[in-house]
Amino acid sequence: MRSPVTGIVALVIALALVVIGYSSLFTVAQTEQALVVRFGKPVDVITEPGLNVKAPFIDNVISIDKRILDLENPSQEVIAFDQKRLVVDAFARYRIKNALQFYQRAGTIQNANFQLGTLLNAALRRVLGEVTFTQVVRDEREALMRKIRDQLDREADAYGIQVVDVRIRRADLPEANSQAVYDRMNTERQREAAEFRALGGQKAQEIKSKADREATVIVAEANSQAEQTRGAGDAERNRLFAEAYGKDPDFFAFYRSMTAYETGLKSGDTRFLLRPDSEFFRYFANPSGKAGAGPETPSAASATAAAAQAPKP
Repeated sequence: MRSPVTGIVALVIALALVVIGYSSLFTVAQTEQALVVRFGKPVDVITEPGLNVKAPFIDNVISIDKRILDLENPSQEVIAFDQKRLVVDAFARYRIKNALQFYQRAGTIQNANFQLGTLLNAALRRVLGEVTFTQVVRDEREALMRKIRDQLDREADAYGIQVVDVRIRRADLPEANSQAVYDRMNTERQREAAEFRALGGQKAQEIKSKADREATVIVAEANSQAEQTRGAGDAERNRLFAEAYGKDPDFFAFYRSMTAYETGLKSGDTRFLLRPDSEFFRYFANPSGKAGAGPETPSAASATAAAAQAPKP
């Protein structure tokens, strides 16, 4: 029969084995690399993910990120080659390529960011100080960012860091200078706008004057043609009247009297202050238009028929 002491000892031994086994195993994630440190000294670097073994209670495992990390640099003033001040806002992307070297030189990501920020500021001042404001803002920005990245990468290599990218987010004049430049540009644009308006007004006046002149000429020519046409019509009318008068003077006299009656005897008012035997009423007394009664001539008979067929006013 087993003694209770033996069971307790076996349980203690099992627990000890479990604790030793647990403390001797560790895992490395896919986004990390591990540095095994023994009594403050690094003994191993593990870059592949998976389950690993270390000395229990002696070794300490330090996890170091192997993803691409961000470095946000605060805005700073840089003097360009043409002595213009620039406010530059830049950032960098980096990764830890040598965990042991990184641990020995930087220790933590916070310390690494501080060191890289100092190196980035120095690289910005060196590179941008060799070029003009226009080159930074417009002409050679991409090339300058690559040059800054290369310089920073060479200096960060001592910390076990690889600089992947450097970008200038903003490169602009200081606020006071920007306002002065904006005011000057605004004044210049207003002057150009005033010139365009003046040229437009002058052009509009020229077009309007030309249109008015052409309209006056067209109206004058139209009036002249109208008068010529009207004169030709009047001449043709007079010719026809004269020709008709020559063919039948009695009918022409009768037609003129009928026209006079139509014009003089308006609807609603037929009063005249004339003698009944006046020349105006000669066709009232005698359809032939002659003084005294008598047989009608063929012309008078035709005039009487025409008067009977004419519409009454």
